[in-house]
Amino acid sequence: MRPSRLLPGAAALVLAVTALTACGSSSDSGDSGATGGTGGSAKTPAPAKLTVWIMRGSMSDGFLGRFKSDFEAGHKGTTLDIQIQEWDGIGQKITSALASNDAPDVMEVGNTQVAQYAASGGVKDLTDKVTDLQGADWIPGLADPGRIDGKQFGIPWYAANRVVVYNKDLFSKAGITTPPKTRDEWIKDTTKLNTGGNDGIYLPGQTWYALAGFIWDEGGDLAVKDGGNWKGALDTPQAKAGMEFYKQLQALGKGPKDSDEAKPLQADVFAKGKSAQIISVPGGADAIIKANPAMKDKIGFFPIPGKTADKPGAVFTGGSDLVIPEASRHQELAYEVVKALAGTKWQTDMAKEMSYVPNRTSLAGVLSGNEGASVMAVGAANGHATPNSPNWAAVEANNPIKQYMTQVLTGADPDAAGRTASAAITKALNTAS
Repeated sequence: MRPSRLLPGAAALVLAVTALTACGSSSDSGDSGATGGTGGSAKTPAPAKLTVWIMRGSMSDGFLGRFKSDFEAGHKGTTLDIQIQEWDGIGQKITSALASNDAPDVMEVGNTQVAQYAASGGVKDLTDKVTDLQGADWIPGLADPGRIDGKQFGIPWYAANRVVVYNKDLFSKAGITTPPKTRDEWIKDTTKLNTGGNDGIYLPGQTWYALAGFIWDEGGDLAVKDGGNWKGALDTPQAKAGMEFYKQLQALGKGPKDSDEAKPLQADVFAKGKSAQIISVPGGADAIIKANPAMKDKIGFFPIPGKTADKPGAVFTGGSDLVIPEASRHQELAYEVVKALAGTKWQTDMAKEMSYVPNRTSLAGVLSGNEGASVMAVGAANGHATPNSPNWAAVEANNPIKQYMTQVLTGADPDAAGRTASAAITKALNTAS
């Protein structure tokens, strides 16, 4: 999923998230940190000019410049034409490119958009490359959306997810010295913080990605595959339990019940110093400090607590995958680009430069020293994605999940509201786009 989907508003999220070699030999054929080798083959692809589409705001100019120079040095005669694409209108542009005879060689796509593009038949199946790319180590919330019906079309590139951003001063005044690790501790601490005119937590009523995490923790989902069709799942006991916890937590603050994180901007609310916690990507701290520089040393981070202390709470994993169009004229070299970007060397460089979560769980340690990003990486281990349907965008267009949340928070029967929302999700997912 593109970074701007982590919070409402493309500009706000790109800002929030961004604030945060030689050919391979037999000795490194199993490590995609090398730029050379396709699936361990000794064959060297012929030099060519490769076109690579990267989304605006995803990577810094410095990172892209270093990668371009290094890749070209390791592949004599090959040049990379890295073209920056705008998020607005990108869906249609990618769809058209995949259907053409002159597609780019590598494309960055939002992780939850892979199913939509794979359904067109224009994306190369890379299942036979998963082992070469150390796919067993990929974080699940980023890898799963790229896998359609058992085939891997999207290769995980980078991720970001929400954490709890908290006010250290308010925690200290409440006598809380250690952030909570379980839901029960979280409710207990938030109740203690919800005094003296302060919000224990500022949680708008339509923060549906947070609700999704609570539902996943209960073993439920937003929708499930039922034979050849999809079925909305907000009318299940698991979804009801997740919503009950959300309602309990949301009541420990003054957040509106009928809007999301953008109305008003929760960073602006938190910057006033009266809210003890918000749920946000760590990069959201920059917006808080911009609104109130005095908050700079008062901001801390901890993973969203789980039901038990041994596992963080489930989170929605946003980010991007890399795909190779079937129409690429240089598929072997295109794979070399994907392998390099997904490998140890450039994943480490990217994580340090951009404060993103790398695509492998074993690389989480590269973020040590960056408090927000390292906490985000801990939460990413329990990452999930939205239902892997080509039509999921149709659900978000009118978002019955938000409507369901407001209805329950304002006193509606949760069972009836769940049935209505599930019916709307079912219809959207099973209507041809």
